[in-house]
Parts: sequence; structure tokens; C-alpha cells
Amino acid sequence: MPVEDSLTADVRAHLSSLEGVDEVKMFGGLGFMLNGNLVAAVSKRGLLVRVGKDRQEDALARPGARPMEMRGRIMHGYIYVHPSAWSQDALQAWLDDAARFVLTLPPKSRRKKSTKRGRDK
Repeated sequence: MPVEDSLTADVRAHLSSLEGVDEVKMFGGLGFMLNGNLVAAVSKRGLLVRVGKDRQEDALARPGARPMEMRGRIMHGYIYVHPSAWSQDALQAWLDDAARFVLTLPPKSRRKKSTKRGRDK
């Protein structure tokens, strides 16, 4: 089993106790949404957790943490966790922290899939 599959199973199991968790393909992997807000994502690049801007510095001080960078820009409030820091206890702590932050955010309503209509010719 690839490492990301094992990690996905662990994240899924941990977040399964929360209501309002959905899974969405994103970031080349699988995102876990809590009330419509991203709480964590798993991909070949690792584990991404959302800790919030105010908690970012504390999160970066933890083992294996680095800021999420997209197209050369730091995405404040999001942390990648290196595989060396994926012990069960550490994973649980990361996910608890991320869920605690995301639960402070207003829920997002589900978007309806848009239907694009071609022009009549």
C-alpha cells in the first residue's frame, strides 16, 4: 500500500468521528472538508493541515512542519507535515488542531455543479 493510501486511511478514520466531513479530490490528492472548509489534504507531497494564520508560527515550530507554498507564494495558515512526523500521536494532534481551527469558521454551503451550456448556433 503506498504511503499516501495509508495516510489517507488514517486521516479518514480520525475525522470520521466529526459530523460534516466530506472528501474532495484536490491538490493532486484528497482533501477533507469540514462544514465546507478544508481541514486537511493528503497527496504524494504529504499531509497538508489548515491551522489558521494566528497559529502558523506555533505550528511551524513543531517537528516536520513547513509552510505550504503554491507557485512561489506562502499560503498562510496552511502547513505541510513531513512524513517523518506522521506518528499516530502526532497525526492525531495535527488533525485535532486543524479541526479545532476549522470549526471556528462559518460553514460554507455546498456549491451546485454548474451546467455550462454551449451557444446555440
